[in-house]
Amino acid sequence: MNPPHGLLFIFSGPSGSGKSTITHEILATVPGLAFSVSHTTRAPRPGERDGEDYHFIDKRSFLALRDQEPSGFLEWAQVHDNLYGTSVHEVRTKQLQGLDILLDIDVQGAQQVLAKRPESISIFLCPPSVDVLSKRLQRRATETQESFVLRLRNARKEMSHAPDYKYLIVNDVLQDAITAFRSIIIAERLQHRRMPNGQPAPAKLW
Repeated sequence: MNPPHGLLFIFSGPSGSGKSTITHEILATVPGLAFSVSHTTRAPRPGERDGEDYHFIDKRSFLALRDQEPSGFLEWAQVHDNLYGTSVHEVRTKQLQGLDILLDIDVQGAQQVLAKRPESISIFLCPPSVDVLSKRLQRRATETQESFVLRLRNARKEMSHAPDYKYLIVNDVLQDAITAFRSIIIAERLQHRRMPNGQPAPAKLW
């Protein structure tokens, strides 16, 4: 019998949409779900930990991994003048353990993953409006004015790709957005994890 393979969830959304908050809550409350820690060349933000939030590496090391295709990165992209990538090895190892994988990646990366893994389940997180997003980024107070303008401009571009995703969640009320995300995971598990005779798989789904 082949080893079990977990589902692959793609989670995208502009900076300030609430992805990190929702990701942390989902990982803490949904069993059998693992976070794929991305590699990045950007500097850590206050409170971020290497190997937990990101694998923080220099540009030379990143490019060396990228050139190991197809065994290096499942996807990689340049965002806000920094490089980000998802390790093929990390995703494959966790899926072979039967874990579902959550990828927190941008639109460019999502397009690459869907091209290679079309069975992936894509979810886009939107703010209620660009004005709300702008206020959230300002309250975060972690950006220079130049970076703030760049992120807001890129957010508009990213939001134009929302129709390309299987699911769309609008983060107006945070708890509602978390509930919607959890419901998507449960629905996909119920759909994909059925026994050959049509009976549900015995594993706990939520």
